[in-house]
Amino acid sequence: MLAFGLTVVRQRKLVGLSVDKTDVFLLFWFTSGETQCNKDGLLQGQKIDAPLSDIGTRQSEAAGLYLRDVKFTNVFVSDMKRAKQTAEIIVRNNRTCHDIELLSDPSLKERCFGIAEGGQVKDMKNMAKAAGQPLPEFTPPEGETIEQVKARVKDFLQAMFQRIVNDHQDKIQDEIPIPKLDGPLAGLPDDGLLGVPVHALVVGHGAYMSIAMLYFIEDLKCSMPYGSHPARRFSLCPNTGMCRFVITLKCNNADIALSDIQCVFINRRNHTK
Repeated sequence: MLAFGLTVVRQRKLVGLSVDKTDVFLLFWFTSGETQCNKDGLLQGQKIDAPLSDIGTRQSEAAGLYLRDVKFTNVFVSDMKRAKQTAEIIVRNNRTCHDIELLSDPSLKERCFGIAEGGQVKDMKNMAKAAGQPLPEFTPPEGETIEQVKARVKDFLQAMFQRIVNDHQDKIQDEIPIPKLDGPLAGLPDDGLLGVPVHALVVGHGAYMSIAMLYFIEDLKCSMPYGSHPARRFSLCPNTGMCRFVITLKCNNADIALSDIQCVFINRRNHTK
């Protein structure tokens, strides 16, 4: 479960002058709940499109209740069954947006693990060891490389930013300061929300999210949370684990460019306690 705060700085030209405009958005991104395959130690990837288990359903219900007071304005979800069910449950538990449209996007699909899909996770670990590579960097035969998944992450972000900017033109305001996050968090559902009116929910998958984090930190130069441990940055996001970011975009007419990205927290699971 991954959550973003998104700040959009729009630049418009009025009578030959460039006038800064600022939109502030929040984006919540979740990994899907548990499936029976997770419980059995099977590697799902894209080949196995399993539904949520009873535990996965309860995890998703808990996530929805945890964020029930967040008024989501956009929802993006992987086209895989476990992610769709997680998103539906989260939205159903929301107090204000239970009838919002869920936009399915195949670029959010889980990483493809090629011939390893359907087998035991431990078997892929052995394959990586035999190849002399760390597990996160290992690509099984016929599987997606890290760079290929990064390309999908980039495509999704561009499409999502465009959709949010298009949907919320009325939220544009003058000279809203770009928020900065300093010091420890209180561990509450509204950590990092910053009082902004637009909230987008994204539901995807764990291995995909680990590579997305790699892309955010290495390629987009994302700043990390106060006191965060470096070892957690690329760890596998657990079922319904949540991360949150503040993203700043600069827009000039039809062009949208990333200006800044801040991580609020990584892999939070307070809702399961």
